[in-house]
Amino acid sequence: MMMGLGQFVFSLQTLAYQELQRRTAWRHASNARVGARAGRQYVGPGDDTITLSGVVVPEFAGKAASLDQLREMANSGKAWPLVDGAGRVFGAYVIEDISETRTLFTDTGVARRIEFGITLQRFDDDLTDSIGQRTATTS
Repeated sequence: MMMGLGQFVFSLQTLAYQELQRRTAWRHASNARVGARAGRQYVGPGDDTITLSGVVVPEFAGKAASLDQLREMANSGKAWPLVDGAGRVFGAYVIEDISETRTLFTDTGVARRIEFGITLQRFDDDLTDSIGQRTATTS
């Protein structure tokens, strides 16, 4: 297992990514000041985005149907726990974007090579339960 997103497992048998890119931001409010640079105040964490990219070659490794399974998960609108193969918990993430490029077709139109990209966006962990269901907030 390379990584798990909810019940979906990234692996050589399903969908193996070759690159994981993570971008984390923090928010700082800016306030203009006369005769000085703008003042800044830390107001909290910003977006935490993970992008996975790779290639599926169904004749050797991976399944094209795995992308459809991830699309079904994205259609649910749920946030899913993301855990890597070493047990590191990243938090709850929603699937924001899936792209694929199919090439090297057989005579029946089946792609022998599928390049994919998946964008995951961190969801506020306080608003989800252990399986990614959105929970009500209390004030």
